[in-house]
Amino acid sequence: MSKEGGGRVVVAMSGGVDSSVAAAMLVESGADAIGVTMKLSESESRCCSLEDADDARRVAERIGIKFYVANYADAFTKEVVEPFADAYLAARTPIPCVACNQSFKFDHLLDRARVFGAERVATGHYARLEHDPETGAARLFRGRDRQKDQSYFLFSLTQAQLRAASFPVGDLTKEQVRERARDLGLGTAEKPESQEICFVPDGDYAKVVERLRPEAGRLRGDIVDESGRVLGEHRGVHHFTVGQRHGLGISSDRRLYVLRLDPREQKVVVGGVEGLDCGRAQVDRVNWIAGTTPPEPVHVRVQVRHRHSPALARVTPGPGETAEIAFEEPVRAVAPGQAAVFYDAESDAEVIGGGWLTWGNA
Repeated sequence: MSKEGGGRVVVAMSGGVDSSVAAAMLVESGADAIGVTMKLSESESRCCSLEDADDARRVAERIGIKFYVANYADAFTKEVVEPFADAYLAARTPIPCVACNQSFKFDHLLDRARVFGAERVATGHYARLEHDPETGAARLFRGRDRQKDQSYFLFSLTQAQLRAASFPVGDLTKEQVRERARDLGLGTAEKPESQEICFVPDGDYAKVVERLRPEAGRLRGDIVDESGRVLGEHRGVHHFTVGQRHGLGISSDRRLYVLRLDPREQKVVVGGVEGLDCGRAQVDRVNWIAGTTPPEPVHVRVQVRHRHSPALARVTPGPGETAEIAFEEPVRAVAPGQAAVFYDAESDAEVIGGGWLTWGNA
């Protein structure tokens, strides 16, 4: 894991148990920790409620560190929430947590940390870092607890951001984190985990899209099979994602899945599960953790969704920040807008890089 040691570090405190224990571990290591809760919404969303801020404040008081609340609501709406809505309208399935990590926890918050005289930002992510003792180059690894591993959401971090990052709980399991919180008497010890996207607490993505982009509420289109036969109607492609089976609004004598989305013609193409198998995929905005693009194809394990099992594949760097993925065995439900994260083929532990899926085919 990364070496904590002394020095000043700002801890992103969400009010949850993971960031609470991360802060406590830094204090134990001798670091001069400062807790900051990032207010990301003017409304009482689940991620930045007054209750969460109060929980974080009480933890900070318990472990004896300074605590602040920083308001980033306007920037969060512009940089995360609005692109989320636009992605759904463009028939992509976005992952706002990746943008939040890169732009806020390891960009905006790092800038604020430097105002405090700190050079590092710590979070409660289940991920691990190693640093080359000579060059300082950072290597990113899965968290020790594979069930809670969050490295998938960190693939876009640059070397500069990783060198300034700290993940204190990365070597612990979730139960070990809770046990530490209990031992320390932290009020967040038994706090339940959040499951949904922070600004979509009820899971209704389409409602968020239509609130931000009212024209989406007027969209209409056809649900068609692979031959183009119309099976039904829908209220906009932002209600669907590749691989979706429930909520299609049509009846059939076989199970149908969303295979493709056409935002220009507002068509939702459905078919049997075999139509979801994908042998090749393209990614753009690729980030290589080492900071340099490999000169030739690399053999890795590719994870195309947070909960998917990684699949062996060959990744060939392309022009600019693109790459093409050739899977050894077909992968199911590759959705444009999701991330394809590359892990070391042998260990499936080290993050090699990753990019954003633009298309996939058989």
